[in-house]
Amino acid sequence: MGPSIIMDWTANEGQQLADCKHNNPLGVLGPQPVKDKWVVRVWMPEAEEVKLLLDGEETKLSNPNHPWIFEKQLEENPGNQYQVRVQRGGITHTQKDPWAFRQEWMGEVDRHLFAEGNHHHIWRKMGAHLTNIDGTDGVMFCLWAPNARSISVIGDLNAWDGRHHPMQKRLGGIWELFIPHIKKGDLYKFEVRTNEGHCYQKADPYGFQHEIRPAQSSVISSIDEFKWTDQIWMKQRDSTDPLNKAISVYELHLGSWMHCSSSNPYIQEDGSPREPVPAAELKPNTRLLTYPELTEKLIPYVKARGFTHIELMPISEHPYDGSWGYQVTGWYAPTSRYGTPNEFRQFIDKCHEEGIGVILDWVPGHFPKDQHGLAFFDGSHLYEHSDPRIGEHKEWGTLIFNYSRNEVRNFLVANLVYWFEQFHVDGIRVDAVASMLYKDYLRPDGEWIPNEDGGNENHEAVSFLQQANHVLFQHFPGALSIAEESTTWSGVTKPTDMGGLGFNLKWNMGWMHDMLDYFELDPWFRQYHQNSVTFSICYNYTENFMLSLSHDEVVHGKSHLLHKMPGDDWRKYANTRALLAYMWTHPGKKTIFMGMEFGQRKEWNVWDDLQWELLEYQPHKGIQRLVDDLNCLYKAEPALWKNDFDEYGFQWIDCKDNTNSVISFMRRENTTGDWLIIVANFTPESHSSYRIGVPVEGYYKEIFNTDSQKYGGSNTGNLGGKYTEKCNIHDYENALDLTLPPLCVLVLKYDESKKQTS
Repeated sequence: MGPSIIMDWTANEGQQLADCKHNNPLGVLGPQPVKDKWVVRVWMPEAEEVKLLLDGEETKLSNPNHPWIFEKQLEENPGNQYQVRVQRGGITHTQKDPWAFRQEWMGEVDRHLFAEGNHHHIWRKMGAHLTNIDGTDGVMFCLWAPNARSISVIGDLNAWDGRHHPMQKRLGGIWELFIPHIKKGDLYKFEVRTNEGHCYQKADPYGFQHEIRPAQSSVISSIDEFKWTDQIWMKQRDSTDPLNKAISVYELHLGSWMHCSSSNPYIQEDGSPREPVPAAELKPNTRLLTYPELTEKLIPYVKARGFTHIELMPISEHPYDGSWGYQVTGWYAPTSRYGTPNEFRQFIDKCHEEGIGVILDWVPGHFPKDQHGLAFFDGSHLYEHSDPRIGEHKEWGTLIFNYSRNEVRNFLVANLVYWFEQFHVDGIRVDAVASMLYKDYLRPDGEWIPNEDGGNENHEAVSFLQQANHVLFQHFPGALSIAEESTTWSGVTKPTDMGGLGFNLKWNMGWMHDMLDYFELDPWFRQYHQNSVTFSICYNYTENFMLSLSHDEVVHGKSHLLHKMPGDDWRKYANTRALLAYMWTHPGKKTIFMGMEFGQRKEWNVWDDLQWELLEYQPHKGIQRLVDDLNCLYKAEPALWKNDFDEYGFQWIDCKDNTNSVISFMRRENTTGDWLIIVANFTPESHSSYRIGVPVEGYYKEIFNTDSQKYGGSNTGNLGGKYTEKCNIHDYENALDLTLPPLCVLVLKYDESKKQTS
């Protein structure tokens, strides 16, 4: 090879590659046209010898311009059909040349959609993709980092040395590199070099799998190999309106629901209680359950309780267990704590087989500062705002997404689509929406910047939430999108085309606070706080509400639900039963946190199990039976859910009897005319001959009584039901003369089959 051809490029570029300062390796390496010839240049740091294998011939390459660039002049373009045989450190191996694969992975349309924030399937381009190019298996790496000086793929393939695999910078700040022969399960990161000379090792923002914490590397993973069996479920879900269904949600944290043991000693395989096992015979819990183990244990338990959905606290990859999952670093990966992505898919597939929907907590409001995560990703504030008055939650120690940047919004919106499409989830619960909506959230004066109108509304976050919900329902019309929004922001569940945020449900935080405050009172004082019980109906139809007693209410010194209640154990149990029954009969969908269904005593501890041993005791079994039967009643009676968001669905009978702390109301269903009568006594005093007006003469069957003996109550009631009597009360001619048990909720239903007797 003549020196004039070899010297057409400068040796300085070789040094830039060696110093990890080169952003255009395809301009130097691989097959390069030089005048009327071709030169193949192979980048092989620290190699002693490199040979070219082409058309059955083996030729030794020279390195006259840089010791790590090996070259050979050819008459024709060899494309990507050649191999190289490398001798390095006494080891010889043969491989394909990564820089022989020159095709752009992100096309013009992909780049355009991504740049405007509308590439809803961007994960199919970004990240690490197992693929085959011209007969060669390998992985295409693709990353967005517009302000980086250079980026390299590092991993087991190159001893984590960033000099070996520099990526090619494309238009729009996209970086790409195809590396042959990498396989599923290999570890990798991106080594990012900044213009200031700093070096960061970053996990893949679009990584489909990551190592088990505390390790931080991404893992090569496939996304399309799982065979789903839930096609009927998915079709039915997206062809119906979820708001016209019974929705009863069991919120849980997978890691602390139960830890490793051969079986749950208090639950049979079908989810029903088993006979108690002496505590001395229990095996110690030593590790987290895996997705397959959760499939075997959790799903039968939830099905036996009668819940329609489970809500998982965040399962996106996160480095610290104590964050409960709310500080995410791996947005496109279910956490490896419990197993592989496909094992998580199998878990969801089995949930659907058993008739249980799956809701995920989704956290687009902030992200942690971990060095391997999104923070200061390419040497600039890429995903977050640079000004801490906009871009940081100081109390949480986290950063806030820059919702004004198209590519950042695209990252999040596509992530939402990803979980529904790739994992068949049925809903999301968006955490801390208020922290996104208000610029002054948890910020004192002087530490936040007003919007252009001088107000505290975050218009960029509003636009993002509207876009996310619009796209979600465009792709998945039967989805649930639930907002945890703790203020009076208007239109949270109003459609986006009407100026709303576009959620279809909102947690009723006001109801939750009012009811917990009320039930924590000694019953004698409740007569002065009747408004706490009744006020929620005044605003009930301003949004589509979900009633929630969540994990936030059983931590940080707040006590678990049972121990919020005043009085001795009998009163605590009775109050808990009454609160749960009032919740199930009040308009709105339902969510309770794990442990509430059997009267957990200790506060929730992310490091510990639920107190399953409490199921040895009848009062706790009674609360569990109550929840089972509430869910059964709820699903069987459309009046309790079909008109949740229609004023016809609820009517007070009497909400003013504060002296006795008694309320009574009707739940109605407008297609069949069925209705239920609910009467609640929130004092420990029973009442005989307590009259309430009812709209129709006849027999009313007592179909639910929280004071039933099987729930742990005193078994006071109305002998199965009552006939009406003539008595003008509550604006009705007919009335029921009832016995109200202490701290109890009764549900009665008109029975048309029984005629009035004289």
